[in-house]
Amino acid sequence: MAKQLETATFGGGCFWCIEAALEELSGVESVTSGYAGGHTEDPTYREVCSGETGHAEVVQVEYDPEVVGYDDLLEAFFTIHDPTQLNRQGPDVGSQYRSIVLTHGEEQHERAAAYIEALDEEYDDEVVTELEPLETFYRAEEKHQDYFAKNPDDAYCTFHAQPKMEKVREKFEAKVST
Repeated sequence: MAKQLETATFGGGCFWCIEAALEELSGVESVTSGYAGGHTEDPTYREVCSGETGHAEVVQVEYDPEVVGYDDLLEAFFTIHDPTQLNRQGPDVGSQYRSIVLTHGEEQHERAAAYIEALDEEYDDEVVTELEPLETFYRAEEKHQDYFAKNPDDAYCTFHAQPKMEKVREKFEAKVST
């Protein structure tokens, strides 16, 4: 009998960083970089970077809920980005880098809403993470898939993706793939 995988979609800055960090977790079968939350059909990276499409850079996570739960993914996601930064993460500025959780069904929506509400009480600044149902996910161009794995010496990855991966390894040591 095949595993029943579930899907989660998150955006919190550059998708290369989020992808690399979430791939560290056991039970995560795949992470695909892409675009969601906008109004342009089948946008390109260049179009999304212009800020004109309304899309965010996001990752779509296929995971085995018997190994890693949706709540674990939420915790990891909120560990590796700052949900109080509006339309930016680190050096990346623009609405395409906004913090967003795109849900797949009512249960995910309720769990993410409760998580964000609890998280908002932990921060001095307001949590600005958007929460909405996923309408359409567009897979990013192939050169953006597994970018960190293909370009581990890239300066951007060294300064931004690597620390996020290390945070996941440290905080979720028992749930990290070996």
